[in-house]
Amino acid sequence: MINGGHVIIYSADPEADRAFFADVLAYPHVDAGGGWLVFKLPPAEIAMHPAAGAAAQEFFFMCDDIDATMQEMTANGVEFSQPVTEERWGRLTRFRLPSGAELGMYEPRHPLATDL
Repeated sequence: MINGGHVIIYSADPEADRAFFADVLAYPHVDAGGGWLVFKLPPAEIAMHPAAGAAAQEFFFMCDDIDATMQEMTANGVEFSQPVTEERWGRLTRFRLPSGAELGMYEPRHPLATDL
C-alpha cells in the first residue's frame, strides 16, 4: 500500500537550497548520507489539472495566513518574487530559493483534503 510521497526539487545549487530548508524554514530533516538532507514536509495534497502542452509538475507550499507567513519569512531573509495575487482558489505568491529557483505558496480558499 502507498503510504507517502517524496517530492524532488531539482536545483542549480542543492547545497544552498538544503541549507535554506534546514536553517531558514527550520524543516526537520535526516541526513541520508554525505550531507544529502531529506526533509519532513507538513501534510500535503495532490491534485490533477489539465495540461495545455507537455505535462509538468509544480509544488506549492500552503499556509493559513499568507501575510503573516510572508512577514516572518521576510524577517528571515526570504525574497518574494511575486506580490500576493487574489485567485479564485486562494491568495498566491512566490519566493526565491538561494539557487534562484522559485516556489509558490498560497493561502487556500478551497476545501482542504488535509482536513479529511
